[in-house]
Amino acid sequence: MKSPRTAALAGIAALAMVGALAACSSGAADDGKLELRVATFPPGADQAAYDAFAEQEKQFEKANPDIDVVGVEYEWTAPTFAAQLAGGSLPDVFTVPFTDSKTLLENGQLMDVTDELKELGYADKFNPIILEEVTGSDGKIYGFPRQAYANGLHYNRALFEEAGLDPDQPPTTWDEVREDAKVIAEKTGKAGYATMATGNTGGWQLSVQADSRGASLQTDNGDGSYTSTIDNDATKATLEFLHDLRWEDDSMGATFDLDWGSINQEFAAGNIGMYTSGSDVYTALVRDFGMDPAIYGLTVIPTEDGGGVLGGGDIAVLPPTLDDETKAAAVKWVDWYYMQKLLDEDAAVADAKALAASDQAVGTPVLPVLDQETYLQSREWIQDYINVPLDQMTGFTEGIFEQTPVGEFKGKTQPIYALMDNLVQAVLTDQSADVDALLQQVDVDAQALLDE
Repeated sequence: MKSPRTAALAGIAALAMVGALAACSSGAADDGKLELRVATFPPGADQAAYDAFAEQEKQFEKANPDIDVVGVEYEWTAPTFAAQLAGGSLPDVFTVPFTDSKTLLENGQLMDVTDELKELGYADKFNPIILEEVTGSDGKIYGFPRQAYANGLHYNRALFEEAGLDPDQPPTTWDEVREDAKVIAEKTGKAGYATMATGNTGGWQLSVQADSRGASLQTDNGDGSYTSTIDNDATKATLEFLHDLRWEDDSMGATFDLDWGSINQEFAAGNIGMYTSGSDVYTALVRDFGMDPAIYGLTVIPTEDGGGVLGGGDIAVLPPTLDDETKAAAVKWVDWYYMQKLLDEDAAVADAKALAASDQAVGTPVLPVLDQETYLQSREWIQDYINVPLDQMTGFTEGIFEQTPVGEFKGKTQPIYALMDNLVQAVLTDQSADVDALLQQVDVDAQALLDE
């Protein structure tokens, strides 16, 4: 699931053109320039974000004087996508979550950019697991992976200290997470550990922890069909873990209907000791939820029994209806705005400088979309502009490359996350919940969705 970080990321699903900074459609502008409509931010983004974008827009147009960039506000939500595509109201460049990209490309709703990506010369630099997210069954590439994240364990350093725990030694196993959560709850009266449970985010985070314990939640049969395998030992262990924190330890507080936004709000307010979410959520915690950076800590999610870390992200894509001239301009924008800051020192520094000057976060930990060497080099380029407390995130930044990235299951991702929400809610609200029966039923229900 896209880390609502970026979207509010958890469970959002299609493109809703909520407002436009300009209402013109793509094509030739009055001055003869090609007008290129590009997605910017969801409605409500702060002015600093727009100031940074305006500076970047000027830089691009200076280098490409024949293109007039028009920024368009957008928010991704799937139910309206087909209508917007048919009506021509999509931007010429927009982003979609990994979880929705496969469906869109298989439906012929994204433009093939294979030749353009190869011509740019860095197709072989992508993390192959991430590149697979934009590769169709025909072997063609339908977008540019532009940012990714791995789920991490976020923790409140102030609550750790208040509970007598060392914030520089966060837990490294799920048993230690449980132990620390209980201490925090007893010593501070706050939730030692919390989890999302609604709006598809409960299923997302159940998947995160089950994957970390070695689960495989779905089997790709290789013929376009999938088999649900949610009912497994790792998923059961995760549900029992949540049950025990809730009912035996009383360490999860009193709120059990949290989603991405509300859990971030509670964490930023100092009411939660630990929770899991995308590693890139720091920016939203500070910018949107008012968190004091001094309380923040980030480490990797514990893994066991061959488990890996669930990641996600989004891709920059083009609608399949663009003419050749607009497509070429759109690829130029994607390459300049999204990709070059990962690949070129001058572009990386210019981007970081513009963000820092507008009080935007620079250096938030991510799951690199490119190879490790390229990623580490890019971090060196922008070192002088990094303004996030990386010394409070070393558990993640030093540990993430030792973990195995795991992609989200592909078949009916969001509808099945909704089913899995019910599992999380059941164990948090019913002390006698029958985990075995719940898992058996969710596999039946998930398979019914997959067989539609």
